[in-house]
Amino acid sequence: MLSLIATRRLQAAIFALLAGNTIYYILAGRFSEALESVAWYALLILFLFEASRARQSLVPGALLLIHGLRLLATFAILTSAVLYVREQEWLDATNLLLWIAVVVLLEFEIQRPATVAAHRSAFALSAALLYAALGLLVLVWLARGKWMNAWDATLWLAAFGILELDVLRISRRIKSFKNN
Repeated sequence: MLSLIATRRLQAAIFALLAGNTIYYILAGRFSEALESVAWYALLILFLFEASRARQSLVPGALLLIHGLRLLATFAILTSAVLYVREQEWLDATNLLLWIAVVVLLEFEIQRPATVAAHRSAFALSAALLYAALGLLVLVWLARGKWMNAWDATLWLAAFGILELDVLRISRRIKSFKNN
């Protein structure tokens, strides 16, 4: 497993690349792509902030603001899904729905660690199937010559892979703390 320092450096590099992708979609993509990209990027930042130790030092109003921003980003993502369907962009719509499922699963892992621990193999299988389906979409985009979509999807897979490593690291710390 990657060391914490290596994980943080890799996270920073992926965040910078995802920021570049977001700027690309704002400047050269369809409105639906730009909206989705900005919303996912914001959600990722908010999610990592909330999962970090920095959350413990927040005043209640700041936490309420974070939850409000998450709700706004979620609304933007759902709006993008509707736009993709209206545009008949089925790969984009499928990709978006798979990512929503990944986020729901990840949120459950963070909010209900005891349940996840009790059913670890089911959660691991669900995550593996979702990530495999997302990886398959990368191959479909490559086969269709949609290089930017494939690149963006690959970066997001890497970002969430690292996020999963963080979640596992946090879960182990909690488990270790409870056992002592």
